Amino acid sequence: MSERVSLRVNGRTVQVDAAADTPLLHVLRESLGLVGARFGCGEGACGACRVLVDGRSQTACDLPLWAVEGREITTVEGLDPALAEAFEAEQAAQCGYCSAGMLIGAAALLRETPRPDAGQVIAALDDHLCRCGAHPRIVRAVLRAAGATG
Repeated sequence: MSERVSLRVNGRTVQVDAAADTPLLHVLRESLGLVGARFGCGEGACGACRVLVDGRSQTACDLPLWAVEGREITTVEGLDPALAEAFEAEQAAQCGYCSAGMLIGAAALLRETPRPDAGQVIAALDDHLCRCGAHPRIVRAVLRAAGATG
């Protein structure tokens, strides 16, 4: 059964009509047109669908809408562009499928640890899958962004 749900996404309040158990990822992509977060495994294990919820990185493919009502959701489209610019400068996106999730994970890390070392970046992004082998460039990009914003 569909109901009207109020969400706060990227600083804006939006209303959507959806069942309360609809995954947040589906609403972001299909109802709000925010297609940065990707559908990967559908089980919250790969990280491609990550978003910030109240500043914490969470998977959106297995997060029901009822769990985020009234909370602040930030998608990759709502992040500070400095992080994406660092990814571009380090050529940290090969195929790019994991990039949105990586950017969200990096943003969550930088929020809590503005000047991380490489080990902290690796640990923070450990649950994000990237089959391209771009991890060293991703770590450099996060460190570059920390230097630019910290």
